[in-house]
Amino acid sequence: MLSQAKLQRINELARKKKTQGLTPSEAEEQRLLREEYLAVFRKTFRDHLDRITVVEADHH
Repeated sequence: MLSQAKLQRINELARKKKTQGLTPSEAEEQRLLREEYLAVFRKTFRDHLDRITVVEADHH
């Protein structure tokens, strides 16, 4: 899971991008944070899917 501080920074950069724009270093920071967020999201989602068991109903 991504730390609360990193999530806050992602949101902070997103707000700044909409209002003022980002410096090149902030844009790179945002890109890296988003990549990290998506990697964590994908892993969590995949782990969740791997634990799902499909049970078929008996149709008699």
